[in-house]
Amino acid sequence: MAETKNMIVNMGPQHPATHGVLRLVLELDGETVVDVIPHLGHLHRGIEKLAEHKTYHQALTLTDRMDYTGALINNLGYCLAVEKLLDIEGEIPDRANVLRVCLSELQRIAGHLLWLATHALDIGAMTMLFYCFREREIIHDLLEEVTGARLTPSFIRVGGLADDINDKFITKTTDFIKKFPSRVDEYELMLTHNPIWRKRINGIGIISQEDCISYAITGPVLRAAGVSYDIRKAQPYSGYESYDFEIPTGTTGDVYDRYTVRLTEMRQSTRIVEQALDRLADGPVMLDDFRYTPPPKEDVYNSIEGLIRHFKLMSAGYKAPEGEVYMSVEGTKGELGYYLVSDGSENPYRFRVRPPCFINLQALKDMSVGHMVADVIAVIGSLDIVLGEIDR
Repeated sequence: MAETKNMIVNMGPQHPATHGVLRLVLELDGETVVDVIPHLGHLHRGIEKLAEHKTYHQALTLTDRMDYTGALINNLGYCLAVEKLLDIEGEIPDRANVLRVCLSELQRIAGHLLWLATHALDIGAMTMLFYCFREREIIHDLLEEVTGARLTPSFIRVGGLADDINDKFITKTTDFIKKFPSRVDEYELMLTHNPIWRKRINGIGIISQEDCISYAITGPVLRAAGVSYDIRKAQPYSGYESYDFEIPTGTTGDVYDRYTVRLTEMRQSTRIVEQALDRLADGPVMLDDFRYTPPPKEDVYNSIEGLIRHFKLMSAGYKAPEGEVYMSVEGTKGELGYYLVSDGSENPYRFRVRPPCFINLQALKDMSVGHMVADVIAVIGSLDIVLGEIDR
């Protein structure tokens, strides 16, 4: 009798679906997956250790480079952690909080659009790329209008925002949120009931509520399994408790449920942006505290005191009280947490990140074993990983 052995193959890091930096070692019995081992480290940049050698203000730019599809939410989580450490979290101006929510939800929509575009492309639905990027470019135009950058803005700062918005941003954003629900309808028309799409993702990559909780999985993957947990509701920040929105959940916990949950999340984010624009009142966008926040630009340009204060904060930073804090926000992929330890100096003694992509990737094996090789692509896409956050 002929002896048979399972085959060991590499998927990635060169495979497009593995984002160029994730290597999977697959054990196959024919076309059936027996085992999956993710190998990380191809992108590792040591962001956490780099941040420990920078001031609290300088470390902000590093957060953009983790999940670069949700940079403003990364900024927000970090700034909230520092504000908690400095004990100024309750002093942030109302206008700044409203704009933080507005910008974060626009960023969430942009992140989900990139996910849908690339997820569908991985499976073979190329047309979705053009549709999703149509709206994503509009959002990035809006972010560029305010922040001056499209991908890594570093715009949300400790104490508020780097600058105020202009009337053009409000007009363009209002126009966008009026049209966007109909654009989501177009995505659904092409995919949701498409028999080929359904056959590729229905019943694939199932994970139970119990396993999600055991792995500490959060975000759309957890909600697709039926757990109604969202940091914005469970532990509200920046005034999210005052916004009216729903938490979409699935029933099966498969790739299809993760798809429908994210589509609904885009609709809910649109609702939040609309509410934020309605409640936007006049006022400052930065806390006026000479210890931690820079003066207005006109003071920097027109007074020696303002110039000195600005120079001192930007070059030497500020000392944070001794202690440790943990602060988490609802990122585009799940719970994004920052753990900071201060020894009383200008630099964080410890800077650690709880990245949702890294945590969620643990479940890849459980989701893939027993499926075909092609199904692994669908499962990876449904996790919506960004390697900048995994190999941080």
